[in-house]
This record gives sequence, C-alpha cells and structure tokens, in this order.
Amino acid sequence: MSAASAPSAPSAASAPVAAPPARAGTPAVPTPAGPRRGTPGGRTGRRVRRALLGLLAVVVAVVWAFPVYWMVLSSLLPSARLRASTPTFLPTGTTLGNFRSVLDGAGFGSALRMSLAITGVTVVAVLVFAFLAALAISRFRFRGRLTFVVAVLFVQMLPAEGLFIAQYKMLSSTNLLNSVVGVSILYTAAVVPFTIWMLRGFVAGVPIELEEAAMVDGLSRVQAFLRITFPLLAPGLVASGVYAFLQAWNEFTVALVALPAESARTLPLWLRSFLASSANRGVDWGEVMAASTLIAVPVIVFFLLVQGRMTSGLVSGAVKG
Repeated sequence: MSAASAPSAPSAASAPVAAPPARAGTPAVPTPAGPRRGTPGGRTGRRVRRALLGLLAVVVAVVWAFPVYWMVLSSLLPSARLRASTPTFLPTGTTLGNFRSVLDGAGFGSALRMSLAITGVTVVAVLVFAFLAALAISRFRFRGRLTFVVAVLFVQMLPAEGLFIAQYKMLSSTNLLNSVVGVSILYTAAVVPFTIWMLRGFVAGVPIELEEAAMVDGLSRVQAFLRITFPLLAPGLVASGVYAFLQAWNEFTVALVALPAESARTLPLWLRSFLASSANRGVDWGEVMAASTLIAVPVIVFFLLVQGRMTSGLVSGAVKG
C-alpha cells in the first residue's frame, strides 16, 4: 500500500498577508489634525465666524429697517426736497407741515375712530371664540372633534376673494353694511381659524395635571382653571391678540366691499382715497408718507405695550403643539 500523500500547502497568492507586528518601543505615528478646541487657531476661527454672522445680521436689519426709516424721513421733509434729483438720507431741514396737512384734512379723524372700533371688537371676539375652541380641542374628547378640526383647516384654506359676493349680500340683507358690527363679523370669521391653532399649542403646553392637583387641594374645576391654567395662558392670548390686531388694522379688501360709503371708511381706505385725491393735483409724497406714518403709530404703540408678553408667548407656544 502506498503511503498517504501529504496535504498540499495553500498557495502564496490566496494566503492573507499578515501585517508585521509592531516592535516594542516603536512610537506611534501621530495623525495630523486641525486646531484643537481652545487653541489659538480654534479661537480665531470662532471669532471670524461670529464676526461674519454679526455682519450679516446687521445687513439684514438695515435692509429691513430702511423702508421704515425712509417713510418717516420723507414725512418730515418738504416737497421740494423730496422732488430733488439728489436724495436726502439725513434728517436735516425737517418740518411738521405734512402732518399738519393730514390732520387738518377731512376724513382722518372719522377713519381713525372707525378703525379703532372695528379692531377692538375684532380682537375681543377673536380671543373669546378662539380660546374656547382651542380649549375644547385640547382638553376634551367629544364626538365630531376630528370633523371640527378638519372644518377649521378647510375654512382657513378658502380664498377671501371667493367670498366677497356672499359676504356683501349677507351684510346687505341684514342692514349691516357700513357698520362696525358687520365688518367685525367678517374680520372675526377670517381670523378665528388660524388663531384657534395658535392657542391650541399654548393650551396643550399646559399639563392638565396642574388643574387636577389644584382640584385635589379643594378647588373646583373652574377655580383651578382660573387660578392655575389661565395665568399660564396669558402670553399666548397676548400673542394671538397681536395677530388679530394686525389682521384687522391692516385689512383692505374686505373693508372695501363691506364699507362702500365715504363716511364709513377705515384708515387703509382713507389712505387710498387720500392718495387718489392728491393724484389730481400731483402726488404730494410728503403728505402720503405722513399719513402712512400716522397709520403705523398705533401699531408701534401696541407692540411696545405687549412686546414682553408677546415674545414669551411665541416661545412657549412653540414648545408643544
């Protein structure tokens, strides 16, 4: 019997080549890296990025604020300087004559009272209806809740221009044309859907366990809500009120439909007629800018009064929705 043949050794091509072991005492090759955090190079890079971001923020702020500055500056300059070929960027040689002409003209006082009345009624009505609806959506489970939510979204998607004829006929049939109540109803219906979603985030951000703990301590549900939950929702109400205020104060198209009479005009409608009347004798841009500045003053005052509450309200409302 022949002897068994020895197994053949694997070929050198198929055998894996092992890396040679590192010798003891051989130092590891350092890996090149960028500047570490805390090193002079890293601090310099952060300073450069911070400086570039700050410069970008300044440029954006200037671009945003320049139209407002130009409006106020133009309202303080006489017409001759506004019509000059060289623009004036510094407030030199200013005058209040444009403001006096606007205030002494016909229609501004009545338009201001009309706008204040409509805006006040709209803000109060929007906050009441939207707050109750947001509270119902966030705190209660009832039949038809999903349908109500979908309906709110659907109403928000409807174009305002498609409702003008129906709105005009509705107000005309109820004798509410050229009235504060009629326009306030239209404004409220237009602003409430989005305000519901704003307030829903605030209500959902307040844990219901706070009310339950207060009820355990002996308070009723209404007392627990008024003493515990309602103060926490105050920033949200302020933020929603600012939104409703801006929508009602600056609205033009609905007012143009619902207020056809010359004696019942809001400030945007008055500014339109003021510009049209001045166009017949050549547009006096100083007076137009003065009128625009006067319209913007109540908005600025309102923002200054509520800006602290509004900022905290917007931040807290974005926490949970």
